[in-house]
Amino acid sequence: MSLPRVRESAYTLRRRLFGLAAVAALVVVTPPAIAEPPGPTDLGATVTVFDPAMPVRDIQAVLDAAHAAQVDDEMGERRHAYLFKPGEYGTADEPLHIKVGYYTEIAGLGASPGDVVINGKLEVYNRCLADGGAGNCIALVNFWRTLGNLTLNIDADGQDGCRATANFWAVSQAVSMRRLDVTGGTLSLMDYCTAGPQYASGGFIADSRLPSVVNGSQQQWLTRNSEIAGWSNGVWNQVFSGVEGAPDDAGFPDPPYTTLDTTPLSREKPYLFVDESGEYNVRVPAAARDTRGVSWAEGMTPGRTVPLSDFFVATPADSVRRINSQLARGKHLLLTPGVYDIARSIEVKRPGTVVLGLGHATLTAVNGSVPVDVADVPGVIIAGVTIDAGERLSPVLLRVGKEHGERRATPGDPTTLSDVYFRVGGPHVGRTDTALQVNSDHVLIDHTWVWRGDHGVEGFTDTERWRTNTGRTGVEVNGDHVTATGLFVEHFQRHNTVWNGEHGTTVLYQNELPYDPPTQADWMNGDVEGWAGYKVGDHVRAHTLHGGGVYVFNQNNPAIHTENGFEVPETPGVRLRHIMTVNLSAGTIDHVVNGVGAPADTTKVGVPVYLAEYPLP
Repeated sequence: MSLPRVRESAYTLRRRLFGLAAVAALVVVTPPAIAEPPGPTDLGATVTVFDPAMPVRDIQAVLDAAHAAQVDDEMGERRHAYLFKPGEYGTADEPLHIKVGYYTEIAGLGASPGDVVINGKLEVYNRCLADGGAGNCIALVNFWRTLGNLTLNIDADGQDGCRATANFWAVSQAVSMRRLDVTGGTLSLMDYCTAGPQYASGGFIADSRLPSVVNGSQQQWLTRNSEIAGWSNGVWNQVFSGVEGAPDDAGFPDPPYTTLDTTPLSREKPYLFVDESGEYNVRVPAAARDTRGVSWAEGMTPGRTVPLSDFFVATPADSVRRINSQLARGKHLLLTPGVYDIARSIEVKRPGTVVLGLGHATLTAVNGSVPVDVADVPGVIIAGVTIDAGERLSPVLLRVGKEHGERRATPGDPTTLSDVYFRVGGPHVGRTDTALQVNSDHVLIDHTWVWRGDHGVEGFTDTERWRTNTGRTGVEVNGDHVTATGLFVEHFQRHNTVWNGEHGTTVLYQNELPYDPPTQADWMNGDVEGWAGYKVGDHVRAHTLHGGGVYVFNQNNPAIHTENGFEVPETPGVRLRHIMTVNLSAGTIDHVVNGVGAPADTTKVGVPVYLAEYPLP
């Protein structure tokens, strides 16, 4: 299908969303009864495992009921993982069409993506927020879902007209697509069928082989270590790192592509699989440098296999004391889906420890705790976990290494955060000084969304939200040689990201400044108007950023100014490539970086101000 190239912003839709959010929040969705097959006893009641011998209609019924329960449950507490044992699901006569809602993980249990084949579709559509029908249909809030480790043979049988033209994956932040082999059709990252093309604010793909992709109205996207048959469209930053078939970026910003031939540092996310004897294991991929293409092209992803018996399989009923006791005994940690109240830190002290969450397992800070505290040791992996601030102020939500610690990390085995998400507000009031603090050297952040909520918990004016739902800094990096691939940070009340370590690298950065400062006086950094969305410390002498955007939407006070979107030291070793600012209809960013670049103001709403590189040539 030939689509017009989409370049304009539709943030008027986002503004209408906020007006409707309070109404939507009052609708209580009663989930339908779900008759599910029993999951394995060691993975708990919130994990459902399918077998290829099960009738397709029974699997379809379970997944349809799950989607009905979760499609509008944006701030709810239900979490679930639906896992598929090796085999084939769906047929040409009876394809399996799966729609994925909030806090849902769909994954194969094979050692490689080809071990689980789904004939049908895996989809996310625009979410309609008005009148229970097709009013205000957008993808800008399609957060928190996971898809991975399977082959999808796109089959549109049973769908007519527009829906038969592609597999739709219309998502925004905190959604990952990993270890997929997609064949037989087109993958569209926007839903152009529900109320026409609508905007989305994603997203992330890694370690996947894909057909032609219609990016369409996605405002930003990172595709890492993959193979693509083709790519069309794009709005702002579209970044490709180590991707075979990636488009050339010589014409930047038209189209707005940023292409790296290889990924400087990568480690794929751990995944659960069933071996030939029927035993459950976790594959823990190894870290690698300067990589390109999928990790499974020549067999099993390089790394180590850890039997599930070496994990403590936790549920929300388990105390932190018990979890820490198991970690101290040498166990890894698997968090089954659910919401965990964390009143003291989960302490990860042993090198090489794996903490793997299923189904968006969520850790909520209680009494001002630091929910996860990682020692300054090599090789720790935290993956698939969401961390929520609580009502009492937490100094940090996840801390890697102590400030001024021993720095015992090693470059060959970096501590890695994969699909780790943070929320300050949203489902409830949240307060933190800093969401993510990285003090260790040689840390890899592979896809994170660090979000101070701009909507969700209701009953506050924007001014009250500014005083109540507080988050000073989203990400603070103090360690050296830290790499971030897919760094999404939004709405914090000072610098959204502060990078103090040397030799840091970021591949795709996305930021929205806070919507809710009441006055300019509330948004001042000393004598400077506002706080840059991305700040590299004044003393830093080496830093690289590939593809970054800072957006402004000061809806609470459109007269507010921010002097710079980016602020970095003036030194040859600090390089920014393909950066931009954009106005979303309220407020002004005066310059892109360090006083350079035209204003992003209301005379050019939705029109980015680009710099191909900084320092200027």
